Amino acid sequence: MTTTLSAPVRTAPAWRTAALIVTPLGPLAIAVLRWLLPYDTTDDAATLVAKVATHPGVQSTVLWLSLLALITLPLGVLVVGAIAARARPVLGTIAAVIAWLAFANLAFLVGPDQIALAGVEAGLPATATSALLDASMAHPVSAVATTVWVIGHILGTVLLGVALWRTIPVWAALALIVSQPLHLVAAVIVPNHLLDGFAWLLTAVGFAVTAAVGLRPRPAADAG
Repeated sequence: MTTTLSAPVRTAPAWRTAALIVTPLGPLAIAVLRWLLPYDTTDDAATLVAKVATHPGVQSTVLWLSLLALITLPLGVLVVGAIAARARPVLGTIAAVIAWLAFANLAFLVGPDQIALAGVEAGLPATATSALLDASMAHPVSAVATTVWVIGHILGTVLLGVALWRTIPVWAALALIVSQPLHLVAAVIVPNHLLDGFAWLLTAVGFAVTAAVGLRPRPAADAG
């Protein structure tokens, strides 16, 4: 049974404004990042290094966007997760925990991007930089973080959309539900940067609408 939000969170205007800005910023940064990414997710280390060497400026922009996502995504998930947990306490809480754990692991996925660009800028042989990439991604910590990320950000976002069904407009909940499965298809199965960025844009829209609905100030008559 769906529980609607009869009483949105009472939030100070400054904090509400900050939350409305920050919540969609992380997925929006990743949407732009995926559009600009100079390599495909499925590329091997040698191909990745070669493409980064051809577009070092673009790769630097990717790193800055990654930093923005790292700062804002966990905060955005907390906002959306809290609203989902109020709408459907059990499902919303499970979705929030899964999504937050996934996005908190994102830092480990930025490592290869840093290594690739650092190797190029340091003038290392491409074979040496590729070997560093392979070694870093073969470490168990990287494998665990990647697994948590892949499963968690897809499943968590889908469950957030389900938990928010009819709490936010249906189209916005659908945007959340389909966005990350679509990202999986566009990033791994049939690499397509344009579609991949669009998938993340759907997540950003879902996050923005959720924050706008869930953090809506109470009418003066209900505030007391």
